[in-house]
Amino acid sequence: MLFSSIVFIFGFLPLTLIGFMVAAKAGRSAAGVWLIAASLVFYGWWNPAGVILLLISVCTNYAVARLILGSEPRPRLQSWIMVSGVGFNLAALFYYKYLVWIVSIAAHLVPVVHELDPIVLPLGISFFSFTQIGYLVDCKAGITRDRNFLNYMLFVTFFPHLIAGPILHNRDIMPQFGDPRTYRLSLENLSVGLSIFAIGLVKKVIFADPLSDGVVSGYAHTDGIGWLSAWNLALSYSLQLYFDFSGYSDMAVGLARTMNVRFPQNFNSPYKAQNVIEYWQRWHITLTKFLTSYLYTPIALATMRWRIARKLKVNSVAQKTFGGFSAMIAMPLLITMALAGVWHGSGATFLIFGLLHGFYLCVNHAVRVFYPGRRSRLRRAAILRCLVTYLSVLLASVFFRAPSVSSAINVLGGMAGWHGFPTGQAFGIVHWVSLTGLFAVVWLLPNTQQIMRDYNPVLGDVEDPRPIRLTWRPNLGSALAVGVAAAVGILALGGTTEFLYFQF
Repeated sequence: MLFSSIVFIFGFLPLTLIGFMVAAKAGRSAAGVWLIAASLVFYGWWNPAGVILLLISVCTNYAVARLILGSEPRPRLQSWIMVSGVGFNLAALFYYKYLVWIVSIAAHLVPVVHELDPIVLPLGISFFSFTQIGYLVDCKAGITRDRNFLNYMLFVTFFPHLIAGPILHNRDIMPQFGDPRTYRLSLENLSVGLSIFAIGLVKKVIFADPLSDGVVSGYAHTDGIGWLSAWNLALSYSLQLYFDFSGYSDMAVGLARTMNVRFPQNFNSPYKAQNVIEYWQRWHITLTKFLTSYLYTPIALATMRWRIARKLKVNSVAQKTFGGFSAMIAMPLLITMALAGVWHGSGATFLIFGLLHGFYLCVNHAVRVFYPGRRSRLRRAAILRCLVTYLSVLLASVFFRAPSVSSAINVLGGMAGWHGFPTGQAFGIVHWVSLTGLFAVVWLLPNTQQIMRDYNPVLGDVEDPRPIRLTWRPNLGSALAVGVAAAVGILALGGTTEFLYFQF
């Protein structure tokens, strides 16, 4: 069931909201059970059998969490329990996402190995697995103490984030499910949430979806692709991915807010970033935080302990040496980003995508470490940095989307002019005007959180939207604007496609 579908907007969502408010009058537990039941229906809409896997995952992780919390007097046992729980989640991810790929590679290398039939990937398995891995690690660290099964199950299964994120942290969300105020009708939260949802709907069905057919067709025929066609394909996909994920993120935030829950910000105008470090602080923010907390930082700390044991320095002076920079910054970054790449999917294209971003991040950090204070304050330099960052991300996105490495190389070769420079107009003026308009939205207008900033749309602070300030208010003007946006989005529902991040 898609957020941008008629059955969701006119069927599932109204029934869920009405049922939630009615159940809340019977008590917090009744409202929580209703939301869990609605979330399981939502998840099982595509494949009811997937609900069984989800319930097994939730119940197993909760049991492991209780064992971790109950074994505090025995730290060694507690660590083994946590490692076993994390291993359970990683094993499930490996089986569903990577086993067929690994076996296919082995089959090409060893003739006696036979390829496996494709395994159906459960929707959102990466997201609810990462969410629960973080919970288990936090139980071991003593960060979380909530043992309420209802709160935990809501935390994992709550449908606005279940399929494609954001990756929630128990410290942010479980207290909200334990707060009685969450289970009361709030007209302000309802109006704020529906307004955010409407903006996200427009991004999805008006901005992102019309680009889908051209991108699918283009990447299916990359042999000998010309210069103009290659650039059109790369630019179109970058905009499709941007507005698709931005639209989903808005819709998830809006849906949660209608039920008085505030999500963390997961998308913050990443194409406005002036370097790739900043890009990853704006793109899929909750994934970046997860990877930093649970992967990059442990690797970096382990590296430092290794150096300390061998009487090697770990201070800022040591980082300015080639060996120190390579060991303490570059190596953890490359490992983290390589794993981030294959987290998105199995295949060499995702690995290259991750390694490219790892390389970009290493270059950014090298500039900061070896050449501090060189950043220009000139506005035109800021624009140049933004453009260079976007082009770097654009090149990596070709591998992210391409069905094979050879296809990605074809597109990049076309962008470099290897296949010729067509003299005719390959696309109509309307197409290029529409792309220009989308870039204007990306770079010139405030994002949804900035438009709604006076009503705390997400957890944490929101950037000031200057120089252009479009502000949502509970008045007639905002109501008309949101109503028109919702009407336009609903009228375009017939051509909607699946959210791109559903496949991850």
